[in-house]
Amino acid sequence: MTSGELVETGREGPFTTRQLLRLDEALRIADQATGLTFSIYLGELEEPLRESAEKLHSQIANPHKAVLIAVSPGQRRLEIVTGDEARKRITDRDAKLAAFGMAGSFSGGDLVGGLMIGLDQLASHAGKA
Repeated sequence: MTSGELVETGREGPFTTRQLLRLDEALRIADQATGLTFSIYLGELEEPLRESAEKLHSQIANPHKAVLIAVSPGQRRLEIVTGDEARKRITDRDAKLAAFGMAGSFSGGDLVGGLMIGLDQLASHAGKA
């Protein structure tokens, strides 16, 4: 995984080209505004799910300054993993609030909207670089 990356598993992802461009732009803005690296993983997670998300997070360049939003719609799971430096700026409470906002959109069938909400909230909590 590279910085500010959206990774989808499977042959045909759930996003249109326009949606992918919106997410890519939101990732870029979050990265630039905070100095952290934000990435999204969309796909199945291996059991145990948290450890699987942490393994994906460790593959991001400079993981201690990285934030991973891992979403597995089929398993109905969302994991937010923060590196050591990112965790100093995004508390567990901040991540839970972002997850709550994302889950509301996801339950309404709006995957892109939920991811955009999550990125915005996490970047806002992290503050400026």
